[in-house]
Parts: sequence; structure tokens; C-alpha cells
Amino acid sequence: MKASDIMTTTLVTVTPDTAVADVAAILLENRISGVPVVDPAGRPVGIVSEGDLVRRAEAGTGHERSWWLKLLMGREGLAAEFVKEHARRVADVMTRELVTATPDTPVAEIASLLERHRIKRVPIVKDGRLVGIVSRANLLHALATLRRQTPANPVTDAELRTAITARLESEPWLSPNLVNVTVTDGVVDAWGVVDSLAEKQALRVAIEATPGVKAVNDNLVIRPVVAGV
Repeated sequence: MKASDIMTTTLVTVTPDTAVADVAAILLENRISGVPVVDPAGRPVGIVSEGDLVRRAEAGTGHERSWWLKLLMGREGLAAEFVKEHARRVADVMTRELVTATPDTPVAEIASLLERHRIKRVPIVKDGRLVGIVSRANLLHALATLRRQTPANPVTDAELRTAITARLESEPWLSPNLVNVTVTDGVVDAWGVVDSLAEKQALRVAIEATPGVKAVNDNLVIRPVVAGV
């Protein structure tokens, strides 16, 4: 699945000259938490979100700094904070360091970008122009869609056991020689010994994630900790 399969293409955008007060209204009217900033050619130049509007002088939410903290921040830091809290145009409050992707970017890579950069949305750009947005909500939509999909070709119990065994043998956190699985009508029984509760849980999840598995019976035993070993 690629970004183009899940991205929002009906875009709400603003320009660098849009009034900050107007952005607040746009976010509320469209029930979104952030909006891309584009130039006249449709090229993304920034993004402005709720976080950029939280501290505003006119709303009485500006920072109240003690004299010693102001001293530590220095004149440059105080000046930047003043701009953020008092500026009237989007250009002065928007985030300029954009994390973008293309329509062909895999969804897994989009998820990694959101997680790594701690952001809520990724603008999708083609030939320099903004063509879509993938947000956390879009990823949830994709997950909900996959939930409704049914396997195209049912697998036999023997095929399912082979697939599960191969999956477990590839995982670095497991000693597969201490674990065995049996499959009956798509229901998997897991037997053996693991070293921790986390390993026990991960093994169950790995089995449940194998296409064709209907249920998992967990018969695993956690190896007791021996003092002095």
C-alpha cells in the first residue's frame, strides 16, 4: 500500500500571508489540527498547526517568564518567542522544516516518518507541488479497511503451520527450538518454554498476525529465574 492509496486529496491550505486569526477559524471549521502553507504555485513552504497557535498574546496564553529565565534565554530566544506570540501572518509562525513524501512512498515508511519526527501529518508532493496529505487518521482508515478484507485463498493447516514456523525462526527474540505449534482448523496451539512475559506476548502476536490464523491457544511456560545464574 502506498501514500496515494490512503492520502487525502481534498486539501485545505493557507498562504504565508494568511492572517493567524483566520487559520484558527479554518482549523475549527474543517475539524483539522494542522494545515499546509503553499506559495502561489502550489508548492509547500511550511505547515501551521494547533501547536503553533497555543501561545498567543491576544488570547492571554503568552509565556510569563521570570527575570532569571529571560536572562538564560537570551535576547535572540526572547525575540523569537515574541514573534511567535504576536505575529499576525502565517509566515511568521509556521514550521518551515517540512517532512514530505511522494505518492509512491510505502505506507510503512510514512508511519516511520510520523513516529521518528513526532508529527501528525506528512504532505505528499509530486513535481514540487502539494497533491495530498497523509495523517495519522489516514493510517487508521487503512487499518480499518484491511480489517474488512478476507483472505483470497484459504490455507491448509499444514501450510499455516509451515508459515508460522518460518516466521518464528526468523525472529531474533525467540529460541525456536524450544517452541512448537500445532494447527487444527486454523486454530493454533503454541507449546514450549520462553524466557519472559514479553517474549510470550510477542510469540502470540506473531502467530495471530499470520494470515489464516483464526485463534491462538497459549500453552507457553515462562522459564523460572534461577538465583545466581
